[in-house]
Formats: sequence, structure tokens, C-alpha cells
Amino acid sequence: MDYTNQSGFRQRKFQPKVRMRGTSMDPSDPSPLFDDTSAGVHTHDHGGVGKGPDAYAGQAFLSDPMSNLAMAYGSSLASHGKEMMDKNLDRFIPISKLKYYFAVDTVYVGKKLGLLVFPYMHQNWEVSYQQDTPVAPRFDINAPDLYIPVMGFITYILIAGLALGTQNRFSPEILGIQASSALVWLIIEVLAVLLSLYLVTVNTDLTTIDLVAFSGYKYVGMIVGVVAGLLFGRTGYYLTLLWCCASMFVFMIRTLRLKILSEAAAEGRLVRGAKNQLRMYLTMAIAAAQPVFMYWLTFHLVR
Repeated sequence: MDYTNQSGFRQRKFQPKVRMRGTSMDPSDPSPLFDDTSAGVHTHDHGGVGKGPDAYAGQAFLSDPMSNLAMAYGSSLASHGKEMMDKNLDRFIPISKLKYYFAVDTVYVGKKLGLLVFPYMHQNWEVSYQQDTPVAPRFDINAPDLYIPVMGFITYILIAGLALGTQNRFSPEILGIQASSALVWLIIEVLAVLLSLYLVTVNTDLTTIDLVAFSGYKYVGMIVGVVAGLLFGRTGYYLTLLWCCASMFVFMIRTLRLKILSEAAAEGRLVRGAKNQLRMYLTMAIAAAQPVFMYWLTFHLVR
């Protein structure tokens, strides 16, 4: 815009150029100074951050049907593998049966301990059944359990350590030998009974776990004998152990005769036949072995 001043010269009036949003001052300028953000969309990518499919790779993976199918297949495969492992494990280690042998309560444990020490007044030794299935030990004092044998074994090791400590003979190696020897003798005893039952061809419902339970009951008498020896010396040990050995012998005879002997012998009738005689001898041999092990595993702990 031109105008003429007082001197007659024509001067150009400079007006500031206003840049409109979204336009460029110079048409040749390819990039504006500021971006138009009124539409809420970035028109330029600065370094590629937050742009494109890479920015949402996790969401794209989760929304991909193939990935969902793979996740579902993996979950199904894991559950199937767990089911197969439980089935094979239960075949070698019957966990469902072990739950039965640990179904005890405080009342059962107290009555069972009393029965092991004083079995002479007990009359009914038959195991109760419900729909061809033996009831849980907490409902039947005659049912075998594993709680008392396991706790008895652990307590026996602790009492043995205490006895060795009072005699200044304690060491971790000796205590380990004591525990391992007791466990090995228990395994040998159970295997010998299983072999004897096989050789005599006894058809019985006794299982290996039942034999472990019955063989493990002797730890109760062993504990009582060692404790009596610690309190009253060798005289107290021998007298108490003699009582516990006799009690264990009576307990095993009255318990196993219903399992090994024939039904006629279990009812109190006369046993006839060589096979029944072998079964009777086998029952007495198993019962007589308990006092031998009880003395063998405890005599060196009392001095």
C-alpha cells in the first residue's frame, strides 16, 4: 500500500503479515512452524513413537484369534498332563488310600494307644464295614492307621537322640544310623511277611500298607520302654519293655488271626488241615517277631 508524504516521495506502508493456522508464510516452505492440532490428529510422526502396528503389538497379539486358540490349546494340554500325572502317581503311590489311613482324630489316637498297651480286656477285634468298604479309623478302633506308626517312628528317633545325649554318645552320624537301621528293619520285616504270605498262598485282604501299619505299632512299646529306662534305669526298662512286648504279641495275634487264618479259625472252631496249620504258624511268627525287633532296636539306648 503506497502513499505520498509531504516531500512528494512515495513510500510503501509495511503491514505485518499474519500467518493463518495451517498455512505457510512461504509457499516454498515444505513444513510449517507449528502443526495444526485442532482436529486432534498428529499429521507428522516424530521418530515413529506411538505410531503404527508396533505400538499396539500386545493388544494385537491378544486380539489375534490364532493366539487365543494357542492359549486355549496350551491350557487344555496342561490340564491333560496334570490328569495323566495324577493317574500314574496314584497307580504307584495310592494317595487316595493313604488318606484313609490318616483319617484319625484325638479320641481315636488315645483309644488306640491304650489298646496297644492294654489289649487284654478288648473283646471285639473285627473291622467295621460300610457297603463293603472299611470305615475310617476315627470311627473304628480296630482299623489300621498310619498316623500312629509315623509319629511313633519320629518320636522313637527323638527319644533315641535324647538317650544318647544323656550318655554323652550323641552325634548326628549315630542318630542317622539309628534312624536308617530302624527303617531298613521295618522294610525287611514287611517284605518277609509278604513273601511268607505268597509262599503259603494265603488269600487275604491284607495290603502292604496294612502290614506297614501293624509293624509300625511296635514303636509305641519301644518308646515306653526307653522312657522307663531313662527314668528308672535298666530295671525299669526291662520290666516295662517286657510288658509292652507281651501286649504287642497279644495285639498282633488277635488282629492278624482274622486276616490270615480261615473263617473257621476266626470264629473259634478247631483248625484242621496242613494249610490252616501253616497259616496259624505264620500268624504266631509275625507276632513273635515284634518283641525281637523291639528289644533289638532299644537295648543299646539304656545303660
